[in-house]
Amino acid sequence: MKFFIDTANLSQIKEAHDLGILDGVTTNPSLMAKEGIKGEEAITAHYKAICEIVEDGDVSAEVLSTDFATIVEEGKKLAAIHPNIVVKVPMIKDGVKAIKWFTDNGIRTNCTLVFSAGQAILAAKAGAAYVSPFIGRIDDSGWEGTELIAQISKIYTLQGFKTEILAASIRNPNHIIKCAELGANVCTCPLESILGLLKHPLTDIGLAKFLEDAKKL
Repeated sequence: MKFFIDTANLSQIKEAHDLGILDGVTTNPSLMAKEGIKGEEAITAHYKAICEIVEDGDVSAEVLSTDFATIVEEGKKLAAIHPNIVVKVPMIKDGVKAIKWFTDNGIRTNCTLVFSAGQAILAAKAGAAYVSPFIGRIDDSGWEGTELIAQISKIYTLQGFKTEILAASIRNPNHIIKCAELGANVCTCPLESILGLLKHPLTDIGLAKFLEDAKKL
């Protein structure tokens, strides 16, 4: 399973890269705004900076439009920023049409805001490179979000779809583990959740004992 970091913060992206586990980045307008990135020029420069840190990994850049023609125009501009840019398109009717257009014209896409297996099927049929089920938000609605990962994984395997399952809206390290167990190809999450995988009290206890014994040598 590939690890993407869900942020527009360059220092966090660099920290994940330096850890040696970073495969890509996902962003959205909210994350850009959080970093104070405003205006087309600044956004373009920021995406270039992210791509330079990630090197060979995919970087999802989200369109801000909801009609077919504008999604296509905006997506073409985003894809032109860097070869590793994947255009992030919302799961709406015009979004599916745009994904098909992008697929036919050699532009890879990430279908975002997916909350059902039916939506995931449409994204795959249209040729999306990635589909992003938002499991944390599904949890908030009272259903187990990781069950959707299992359902999509089963359907994609049975039907031979090539679209990769990119588990999004990750809230904690257990989400990452469960998604890996259920067949997600990618998880995208905050750096904090990735670093949470490092932690276990028995590791701390064991290391403290080793270091204490080392003093006796």
